[in-house]
Amino acid sequence: MKQQYTTLLFDLDGTLVDSGEGIMRSAEHALNHFGIEVADYRTLRPFVGPPLEDSFIDFYGFTPEQAAEAVEVYRERHAAIGMYEEELYPGVLDFLREVKRRGYTTAIATSKMRFQADIVVKEIFPELSPYIDDVFGRDDEGLLHTKADVINDGLKQLQITNLHEVLMIGDRRFDIEGAKVCGLDSMGVLFGYGDRLEMEQAGADYICESYDEMLQYL
Repeated sequence: MKQQYTTLLFDLDGTLVDSGEGIMRSAEHALNHFGIEVADYRTLRPFVGPPLEDSFIDFYGFTPEQAAEAVEVYRERHAAIGMYEEELYPGVLDFLREVKRRGYTTAIATSKMRFQADIVVKEIFPELSPYIDDVFGRDDEGLLHTKADVINDGLKQLQITNLHEVLMIGDRRFDIEGAKVCGLDSMGVLFGYGDRLEMEQAGADYICESYDEMLQYL
């Protein structure tokens, strides 16, 4: 039996937008800044999803100070080049059009900085804008760090009190785990940068391979 969801929260990278190349190449650029050579930038797939600072610390043993510097170097390339190495996933506009036709409130909840996500939705892919009601992301003050922080902020701003009406949709375990912390159901997608085992271990309520399959649960 389908749940009566009214609001859908979408991760951005790996869920609506294939931004992997820009993220991985920008991470490679930041690592090169520290004298770290990467044989194949595609091995940096784990950088797609979690907060950048965490990735530099967890995967390369950076100190918090080094991680902060790496993020700045990353952002220099990403703002100039990486953001334009992104592509919309095939079928995403048809999917979102149908979602809005069915009357859902839609919002993005991303581990990107909010201003970066706004640029993606409003400037790089303005065709997304008619189907996205709001965008939530990490803040300049550093108060919102985890995906759960971003989701909670979004719920607060949307003035949502019935958590059973909200579904979080994303491609990495951080989306699923963030949803659980906030008391939301979650849907994991397999066309992004996670896999079925990651979704199952994180405890996704639904796992889908395509936008068409996603619509079957909505």
